[in-house]
Amino acid sequence: KLDVGGKPVNAYLASPVNGGPGVLVLHAWWGLKPYFKDVCDRLAGLGFVALAPDLRGGQIAKTIEEAKELMAKSDGQLIGQTVFIAKDHLREMTKGKIGAVGFSMGAAWALIVASAVPDQVGAVVLFYGNEDVDVTKITSKVMGHFSDNDEWEPSEWVDKKFGEMKAAGVDATRHTYPGVAHWFMESDRPEYDPAAAQLAWERTIEFLNSSLRAR
Repeated sequence: KLDVGGKPVNAYLASPVNGGPGVLVLHAWWGLKPYFKDVCDRLAGLGFVALAPDLRGGQIAKTIEEAKELMAKSDGQLIGQTVFIAKDHLREMTKGKIGAVGFSMGAAWALIVASAVPDQVGAVVLFYGNEDVDVTKITSKVMGHFSDNDEWEPSEWVDKKFGEMKAAGVDATRHTYPGVAHWFMESDRPEYDPAAAQLAWERTIEFLNSSLRAR
């Protein structure tokens, strides 16, 4: 549990026996559902210390309608505090810069963290999410995984963000997966695309290894 302003907040931690670079896993608007815990387990299996804070107070939405309801009544300030306290907790357990891997809503928070504390973040992975942050503050490497036709994350927004990052000299790589839908990574969603998910995962692991491990 994390102490967020005196309030206990759950987080899921998966760590290899010998430790490793830290990766903050930030879930989509559904809540901390089993898929995101599985991401942590998979990262730990590959030598990363993965921590996923629960940004929904234990609630999990099964449908888009339920997720919209959770979103509408969520406390943005508490979520922000939780993300940053989780980040601090992860940094205490690990050495060096951390990575942040975010899905949709979580990707927005990953960008917020990377721009707020650039000296603490070495890698950011965005899965179909974006946020209007000051990219000139970002010093980490960034990798984004997006669809070419996503009603929830229009390509023009992604073009704009990656254009801003390029102009600011941010080392940003964008991968586009033709024909997939939002949430294509999440194996419990009807939008899941196994081939795209596998490719995006392989690219992510290679990126995290190269960005967070000392050469």
